[in-house]
Amino acid sequence: MNFILKYRHQLIITSILILLLCLFMFLSPRTFLSSGIYSAYMSTIPFTAVLALGLTLVIVCGEMDLSFPAVMAASGFVFSIVFIETGSVFLSVAAAVFTGGLCGALNAFLIVKIGVPSIIATIGTQFFIRGLTVLLAQGLAKSLIGIRDTFGYQILSGRIADFIPMQFVWLVILTIVFLLILNSHVLGDRIRFTGDNANAARIMGISVNRTKTFVFIIMGVCSGFSGVLVCSEMANWWPTQGEGFMLIVFASVFIGGTSVFGGKGTIYGTFIGSIIISMIEAGLVSAGAQGLWTRFVYGIVIITAVSFYAKTSDKKIGQ
Repeated sequence: MNFILKYRHQLIITSILILLLCLFMFLSPRTFLSSGIYSAYMSTIPFTAVLALGLTLVIVCGEMDLSFPAVMAASGFVFSIVFIETGSVFLSVAAAVFTGGLCGALNAFLIVKIGVPSIIATIGTQFFIRGLTVLLAQGLAKSLIGIRDTFGYQILSGRIADFIPMQFVWLVILTIVFLLILNSHVLGDRIRFTGDNANAARIMGISVNRTKTFVFIIMGVCSGFSGVLVCSEMANWWPTQGEGFMLIVFASVFIGGTSVFGGKGTIYGTFIGSIIISMIEAGLVSAGAQGLWTRFVYGIVIITAVSFYAKTSDKKIGQ
């Protein structure tokens, strides 16, 4: 019983995933009883899931980040330029991830040092970073077709046994790392305490400013790496890269059980939430529904999930 109460949100989100999968298997057996759809899922889910992992830490810390789509585009642009100039995938990845971290540091500076609320600061940096990237690119896309002939491409986006995409392997590795950070490391305690009550965290000796700086830099790094994965898989970069990711990334985090008020979150829930969000659209289309239904169903799932979590949270139970 204690196990069920402790992990009730994880059990619930896993049950939702299984029920959805069974429903789509029943409605569209030709699609969901074949292996091809799952390989396709594993190639695209990491794009949003990597972003959602980083955003989970930010929200647990009691902050918000709305700039990650632009950071994703900026990092992808740097990745493409460095690759075109050098032909080195590894150097390009390092440059892109560094760019993402730098953008995260800019957000942290505005929020921690200047004192701008995170939602306002990251709206501003979203416009600034996206605008600067488009200006530098002169609004033109970058072709990376030569990347598929490199060893680095196999490391980033190759296929294991012609089925499992490498980007999904990277996602699993990152999920484990984030699980350890949030649940088994002192950093995770600092992030939760900061998000729950920053003043109390300071009294306990926690460096709130350092903790917030850390989560924003990590969010930037995740955005940069997600941009790399998209560019590598598509062998292309385009100025609008990252647009359309914001809502589904937030949906993945909140469906997974992370509290919008900070102080509590689950990496496992975010991982499963990303899978659910990615599955819905393809499942609806395969079942014969129009794509117009997608956002409507997203809304139902999100409202139902967050309402349930609000009703069954520890605070409610204790009342």
